[in-house]
Amino acid sequence: MTYDYRAPQSRGARRSGAQLRTSEFIDLSFAWRDQGQVLRDIEQRHEAAPFAYIVTPNVDHVVRIQHARSDLWPMYRNAWITLCDSRILGRLAQRADMSLPIVPGSDLTVAMFRQVIHPDDRIAVIGGSTPLIEKLRSTFGLTNLVHHNPPMGFINDAAATEEAVQFAIDAQARYTFMAVGSPQQEILAYRISRTGQATGVGLCIGASLQFLTDEQMRAPRIFQRLSLEWLFRLLSDPKRLWRRYLVEGPLIFEIVREWRHRRA
Repeated sequence: MTYDYRAPQSRGARRSGAQLRTSEFIDLSFAWRDQGQVLRDIEQRHEAAPFAYIVTPNVDHVVRIQHARSDLWPMYRNAWITLCDSRILGRLAQRADMSLPIVPGSDLTVAMFRQVIHPDDRIAVIGGSTPLIEKLRSTFGLTNLVHHNPPMGFINDAAATEEAVQFAIDAQARYTFMAVGSPQQEILAYRISRTGQATGVGLCIGASLQFLTDEQMRAPRIFQRLSLEWLFRLLSDPKRLWRRYLVEGPLIFEIVREWRHRRA
């Protein structure tokens, strides 16, 4: 089902004033926007507009919120724009007679820095190493970038989380990049938005800045086109990722089956 939608539950959507055409798939409202349209949506928001954030769920995100962390639903449902990051989700949607635009968060981040961001734009980055930030500054000539790197597992520490939220408020940035991994970044974006005191657009981007600065290698294009980026990542770090891709990931097929059964 696809329709024009102004999310009544989404503070981010209300404050942005954006009316987005969305498609409902596995209980998420994916925006019917290609990368170019999303870039225009972002660029056209006034730099002092109240904070609204973008999420890019993939298979890992969906399995987590459907099977392990139902408390995360508000973080996704209150996003300004929800984009399908996964070609696998896209293929599963096609089997349900639905076509979803695929906008990988890593591609969107690259396009933001290369096409949208100006050197003097106020940029805030939460997460990432100091060398990464310095490379961003030098590569793109950024003159107004501020950085905060919270401690590992900060989202479970009330004081550390509040420090990250306050940083975003104080930054008053046009663009805030949250590079602290999922679900920490989505929780953080939601909490920032709930304050009503921050500005601009927030993007939950995972390791995208590491790909952009060559700190980490992204899967070759052939893997991406064949929906095998997960395999490249698994082979690159099997000890850390085997459970995510071989045990948890396949649960997506059960999730889609159950969703289609409820929808029938």
